[in-house]
Amino acid sequence: MALNLSQKQEVVAELAEVASKAHSLVAAEYAGTTVSQMTAMRKKARETGVFLKVVKNTLAARAVEGTDFECTKDALVGPLLYAFSSEDPGAAGRLIKEFAKTNDKLQAKVVSIDGKLYPGSHVEALASLPTREQALAMLARVLAEPVTMFARAVKAVADKQGGEATAEAAAETA
Repeated sequence: MALNLSQKQEVVAELAEVASKAHSLVAAEYAGTTVSQMTAMRKKARETGVFLKVVKNTLAARAVEGTDFECTKDALVGPLLYAFSSEDPGAAGRLIKEFAKTNDKLQAKVVSIDGKLYPGSHVEALASLPTREQALAMLARVLAEPVTMFARAVKAVADKQGGEATAEAAAETA
């Protein structure tokens, strides 16, 4: 279905707003993907905070102008599905990677993070980024480690001194 000018402007405005707030972009070739696969992918995208849209590349190129994803304008070629991560930078990468496992026709073509353009093969690196909760847990573990080591050292010293006091008391009674 062809879009009229006002509909195209709405699509560009919507994409521009999403792109201005997004952390990462994955553009994937989706030709050959079934309707049921796309429906499942859209459902999973909503659950994980990923904005998923199929639009013409010219409209997407206009929408990313003035955003961190402007570097992707020249790489937007072919039938592409656009996945913007709005909450977690790795969410779009995980979504595309997960669905590419069961659908060999879904292939990442462009990955963009922080104004840098990467080939589609970088979707693996993007997908491996920890979620916010995982990153906070890792930080807490790193921050707690010195305290834990100190507590173990104090306990070891106390155990050693306690063992020596017991040996001295045993020697005095003998």
